[in-house]
Amino acid sequence: MKRLLLTLALACPPALAQTTTLPPGFTAPAGYGDRIYPALGDAGLDVTHYDLSLSATPGVDSVAGRAVLSILARRDLSQINLDFAGPGVLGVKVDGRAARHAHVGDKLLILPPGVLAAGTAFTVTVAYSGTPALHIDPADDLRLGWITQAGGSYVLSEPDGAHTFFPCNDVPADGASYSLHLDVPAGFTAIASGVQTHSQMRAGRVYTEFEQAAPIPSYALTVHIGRFERVTPPDAAGGIQIRNAFPLGLPAEVRATFDQTPAMLGVLAGWFGPYPYPVYGVAVTEDPQILALETATLSTFPARQETPATALHELAHQWFGDSLRLGDWSEVWLNEGFATYAELLWAQSQGQDTAPLLARWYARLARAPARGLVATQARQLFDANSYYRGALALHALRLKVGDALFRQILSTYVARFSGQSVRTADLLGVVGQFGGPAALEAIGPWLTGPEIPALPTTGTF
Repeated sequence: MKRLLLTLALACPPALAQTTTLPPGFTAPAGYGDRIYPALGDAGLDVTHYDLSLSATPGVDSVAGRAVLSILARRDLSQINLDFAGPGVLGVKVDGRAARHAHVGDKLLILPPGVLAAGTAFTVTVAYSGTPALHIDPADDLRLGWITQAGGSYVLSEPDGAHTFFPCNDVPADGASYSLHLDVPAGFTAIASGVQTHSQMRAGRVYTEFEQAAPIPSYALTVHIGRFERVTPPDAAGGIQIRNAFPLGLPAEVRATFDQTPAMLGVLAGWFGPYPYPVYGVAVTEDPQILALETATLSTFPARQETPATALHELAHQWFGDSLRLGDWSEVWLNEGFATYAELLWAQSQGQDTAPLLARWYARLARAPARGLVATQARQLFDANSYYRGALALHALRLKVGDALFRQILSTYVARFSGQSVRTADLLGVVGQFGGPAALEAIGPWLTGPEIPALPTTGTF
């Protein structure tokens, strides 16, 4: 791949400078229409696959890339609009033919040779090189996207950081599969979302490939580059391969939390249905400041000791968030509420009294501004309502319908929408199908708000 990227760089003109001015012949993109991030994405595109070649050197805040996007036109397209705030663009092709393009702000605008009719499948190839865009998450003041450290690099993109290092349709509703070709110096390891399919040493570089066959949202993709010890314990139930990546010298107490992953997989599968991927594991960064994130098949954790509840939470997101991806960011409670409630399911499986946990959730919720579960602005995405109100809504439903029916609702919801985008109405359709009006009445006040219903107290687990 190093040779390929060098060839691309030589064959293309110098990197196209970004501008804030729309050049003649281009039109302003309308965005996908997400309620929270309306400017991101393009509703006319269905990206089905990304083939990404990435070359990087630890300690150097730069990446050379080649992205091949397989796209299905959802409407007639006279212009292709991709999210890309990243390195300078070296060249763009549509179906193998050079295409005029403009890098305007956080968008890469491309003019195909002719109008692409609705239903047309086509490819876009983008070669690029340089420093990934600096994007700071205002919620926690941390960088999103491609992050470079002295000892390596890692990717942490939720909610809108993926387009800092590769061109994409950066909305969770448009999930895609991925082929990753990673090029790093000898002595370093690259690990990423998906199943490793190939690795070889050539001319002082290590070339490693991964395939993520099931569609995932762009923010859930991860890549980690560093000096890692790869740990592969025995398979969990169902033949799921566990593979972890720990920085050399990571204390044993930090690693120990993840020894319970096989047991956690078994408990969650018992409620949600089969784990949606063939592999799972964690990658620990040497950055202790970041927050844990459910990056697909390879959750990302900071280099500090985490609780089993946190490890369980990110594992649960592999079902809720990665496999069942959001139809709109405003309904992020479908990710966070389910993953939070999974913490209670795990605690119950360990014989713990969960009444104090429910009380803590309710107390935290009571201290937050009350609202319904569908967010209306970005600052609400990861607040107490998304986590604790969402979890308590599920608990109220469980108490109303009982464990057997609750389990059937969860597993049916997962099976029906695996690999698809979901909205609250999709969940309610399953709730109504199995639980009827009484079940909908039990969960309804938690969804709509803003008042907080009384804490469910009967039948706590």
